[in-house]
Parts: sequence; C-alpha cells; structure tokens
Amino acid sequence: MGGCHLNHFWNTLQEDWPIVVEKTLEHIELSLLSLALACLISIPFGIYLARHKKLANSVITVVSAVQTIPVLALFGFMVPVFGIGFKPALIVLTFYGILPVLQNTYVGITSVSPALTEAGRGMGMSNWQLLWMVQVPIARSYILAGVRLMAIQMISMATIGTFIAAGGLGDIITTGINDMNTARILEGAIPVSLLVILINIVLLQLNRFLTPKGLRKNKSN
Repeated sequence: MGGCHLNHFWNTLQEDWPIVVEKTLEHIELSLLSLALACLISIPFGIYLARHKKLANSVITVVSAVQTIPVLALFGFMVPVFGIGFKPALIVLTFYGILPVLQNTYVGITSVSPALTEAGRGMGMSNWQLLWMVQVPIARSYILAGVRLMAIQMISMATIGTFIAAGGLGDIITTGINDMNTARILEGAIPVSLLVILINIVLLQLNRFLTPKGLRKNKSN
C-alpha cells in the first residue's frame, strides 16, 4: 500500500515538476525579499531603541499587540489599498517579520556589559565605533537567532500568500486540498520544509563564520 502511494507521488511529481520549480522560485523570492526588508527595518530600529530605553517597552508591546492580528485579516486590510498579488503579501510578511529581530537586537545590544562599553570609551572610541566594534559583534548571536526565527516564519507564512494571488508553493498546496490529492499537497509542503531546513543551516553557518576564531575554539572545547 505504501509503495502504491509512493509511486503515485513520484508520478505526480514528474508531471508537475516544471510547476513545482516555478512556484518554489516564487516562494523563495517572496520569502527572501520579505526577510531582507524586515532586517533593514528592525535591526536599525532595535539599535535605536537600545539607546532610547524609555521607548523600548512601549514600542515592543505595541508591535507585539498589532502582530496578534491574524494574517488573513491583515491581507483583508491590504487588498483594498494595494490590490492583490505580490506587493500586499510582501508588505504583510515584512510586517510580521519585524518583531523577532527587533526584540533580539534590542536584547543583544542592551546585554553588552557596561564594563566593555566603558573600556571602549576609555580607549577614545566614538559612539559609532562602540556600536560597530563592540556592541554589534557581541550582540551578533542574539540578532542572528532572531533572523533565524523570522526566516522560518516567513517561509511558512508565505504559503498563505496564495489567497491573494501572490504565488508560491501555497498555490500547489491549495490545489491539492481542493482536489483532495495528497501527492499534490506533498509537492507543495515538502519544498517548504526543505527551504526551512536550508535557511536554518545557512544562518547557523553564517553565525559560525562571523564568530571570532578564539570564541569558536572556546565553544568547541
């Protein structure tokens, strides 16, 4: 029985392979562009909040509360303004990706030991030098952890873009559900899972690459 299901899946995949490749590329484009935009917004904003701590709790609380709005409801708000397709899906995914990186950037920067900051000032470093040579390198692991979490969310949530004609692997999954075709559902679901695993590995390796060699040796020991 299992062999029959497997054969059916492979036969369906061979027939649909060009569509699977096309939709996977659409999914990657939507996910990675949303990821890049969310990082460009949330990392600088997180650094700003770390320097204006009185604002931090209020801003993070508001962003957290707004992000409790269901994704489909937010799509409903966007469609009358931006129409359907890639653009509103990009805006919604970017919006939902802001919180993890914003919060982790803020926590990472504020967790830097005041002694290190004072030592840098004693060496004559400016605020910008302290930021880029002391605070950001130390907060790197926090920031990348937020990026990893956001990337996983982005890739998974991008499937919902099918409801506003944004393309991606969600198109294949919804077609499989409508046709009650398990093989077609797997054609969409498996690439999503593989993309999540791949981006997780890439970001873990990036974190390792950015870690100073001395710290790498200490961790391995």
